[in-house]
Amino acid sequence: MGKGLTYKAAGVDMEAGDALVDRIKQAVERTHGPRVVDLYGHFAGVFSLDFNERLFKHNYRHPLLVAGADGVGTKLRLAIDAGRVRTVGQDLVGMCVNDIAVLGAEPLFFLDYLATARLEPHLHAEVVIGVAEACQACDCALLGGETAEMPGFYAPGDFDLAGFAVGVVERSRIIDGRRVREGDVILGLVSSGVHSNGYSLVRRILSEAGLKADSPVPELGGTVADVFLTPTRLYSPAVLKVLRHYGTKKVVHAMAHITGAGIPGNVPRVIPKGLEARIDRSSWPVPAVFKWLQKAGDVPPKEMWRVFNMGIGFVMVVSPFYAAHIAAMLRKAGETVHRIGTIARGGGEAVFD
Repeated sequence: MGKGLTYKAAGVDMEAGDALVDRIKQAVERTHGPRVVDLYGHFAGVFSLDFNERLFKHNYRHPLLVAGADGVGTKLRLAIDAGRVRTVGQDLVGMCVNDIAVLGAEPLFFLDYLATARLEPHLHAEVVIGVAEACQACDCALLGGETAEMPGFYAPGDFDLAGFAVGVVERSRIIDGRRVREGDVILGLVSSGVHSNGYSLVRRILSEAGLKADSPVPELGGTVADVFLTPTRLYSPAVLKVLRHYGTKKVVHAMAHITGAGIPGNVPRVIPKGLEARIDRSSWPVPAVFKWLQKAGDVPPKEMWRVFNMGIGFVMVVSPFYAAHIAAMLRKAGETVHRIGTIARGGGEAVFD
């Protein structure tokens, strides 16, 4: 008589899960500051909202929690095919943390979810370590997560990712666009490339050009993987430096994370009725990667601007009196910044000059 079925025989390897935890433990712990309550191995992560100034140098009177969730989209397909998955961890954090930074929120903690057909501890540890490194760069605790082994649900070798960021902002300092005025200056922080949007179109262009992950793209100075797996830029640290410097001064009036739908679809979300964003397309150089995609895929210009960030990954609408100083602070924090437009009376759109 046989030994009977086991969980492992059904496709779930619990020992592999334990091996994954061992590989990621140190990277995760490096993201933990004094506000993380040490309950390692428990059923949930615990984060202290005691903003005692002496202990944590925070003193919120009316803290609002700000949360965001996102994924990496079909960029994962390219990362899996290339066998280079660490950078998608930063993509995951960037997509979530940049979103909550738009409201002026400091990221507190992050949760990740990875689902796969079969756990491969070395490969999937690379993903989580990438998440942890990005969290550390944003002073954000990787508080917990879930790794799900789901045989029969995902194709062998495939996995999916989701992330969840929670931050905090003082109610009186929340940045929601209501202070935007005619004459405000629009600052654009450059992107590191395609970031994590539009990859279904990117992959279609690559496929029709007969290019694979390891194919060289001489015009762009590297392979497909080198160019198109560049991770999403983390804007939160530089943006928060500016906001903390000005404190209660209302000099930053609105912000936008330029993701899917590009500048035309994201900037109007934070512009009040009766105003519009006038964007000068000649005020920054469009990176070569976008010019290559447009030419290789014969993509109409309007579609390019609707799908991709076109070189601007984050936008700040600021008081004209402080624009030069804010730009200088951002540059000192490591960002490349261009003055890309102004706010004028209009119909709530992003209008390109």
